[in-house]
Amino acid sequence: MLRLRSSVDAGRASHFGAALRQLDGVKRIVRQPNEELGPDCVVFVADVEPAAADQLVVAIAELGIPLDDYILERVDVVAPERRHLTAQGDMGGFAWVEVMGQARANSRPLARYLALINVAAVIAALGVIKSSSILIVGAMAVSPDLLPVCATCVGIVAGRRRLAQRAFVTLILGLTLVVVTATVLTAALKWADLLPHRFTIASSTLSGLAQTDYSTVLIALAAGVAAILSFETRASAAVGVAISVTTIPASAYLGVALGAGGSGKAVGALLVLVVNVGLLILSGSMTLVFQRWLAGRTRGPAQAS
Repeated sequence: MLRLRSSVDAGRASHFGAALRQLDGVKRIVRQPNEELGPDCVVFVADVEPAAADQLVVAIAELGIPLDDYILERVDVVAPERRHLTAQGDMGGFAWVEVMGQARANSRPLARYLALINVAAVIAALGVIKSSSILIVGAMAVSPDLLPVCATCVGIVAGRRRLAQRAFVTLILGLTLVVVTATVLTAALKWADLLPHRFTIASSTLSGLAQTDYSTVLIALAAGVAAILSFETRASAAVGVAISVTTIPASAYLGVALGAGGSGKAVGALLVLVVNVGLLILSGSMTLVFQRWLAGRTRGPAQAS
C-alpha cells in the first residue's frame, strides 16, 4: 500500500480533491488544514493502491502541483487479515513510479556503495586465495551490486538513456574496483610472502569461476529475474546475495589471477563476468517489460468496468 501526502493551496484544493476521488485505487481521502502554513494551504492524505500510483503522479503533474509539495511513500499493512488472505486491493502491485524512484536513487556511485564493494573485494579475494566458499558467500552478502544492475534495467526499459548509462557506469566502476583491489591485495601478499605455500590461481578449488558453460547462462538469466522482483520489495538485501554470485566471485577471481600471475585463468574469469553482466541486464529488462505489460493489461479491464 502507498500513502499520499500533499500540500495544496486553498484555491486548488477542491479540484485536487475531485481528481483524487475520480481515480480508481485512491481511497480514504482525508482533507485537513495545514497548521504550519495557515488557512491558505490544505493537506490531503490518501491511501493509494500500487497499480494506481502512475496515474496519480500524472494527475498531480497535470494540476501543476510542485514536486516538493507531495510525497508518495510505501507503508506496511498489518490488518485486516482478510486483505492478506485474498490479496484484495492488489496491495503488492506493480508501481512504475516507485521503481523509477528507486533506480534514480541507486544509479550513482555513492561513497557507501564504493566502500561496501571494496570490502566485498577484500573478502572475496581472500576467499579465492584460501579456497573458502564461506568467504565468497560473505563477500556476496556485503556487495551492493544488485542496485546498479536493476537501475540499469529500469533506465533501459523506461527509455531513460542517461539513467541507464549512469547506472551502468556505476556497476562497471564497482566491479572494476573489485578487480583492482583483489589484484593489489594478491600482489602485496605475494610480495610479503604471505600467500599459501606454492599458491597458484590454478590450485584454487574455485577454478570453476573462470569457466563458462550452460549453467553460467541459466544462473545469470534466473538471477536477473530475481534481481528485479527483489528490487521492487524489501527483499533486495537477502536476494542480493544470490545476484552477486554472478559478479563478485568472478571479479575477485580475475583480480587474484592478475595479482598471482595467472593470465590464462584471468581471461576465463573476464569472459564469465562479461557474460553474467550481460545476461543479468537482459533478463532483468525483460522482466520489467513483462511486468509493465501485465500491469497495463490488468489495469485496462478494471478501468473499463
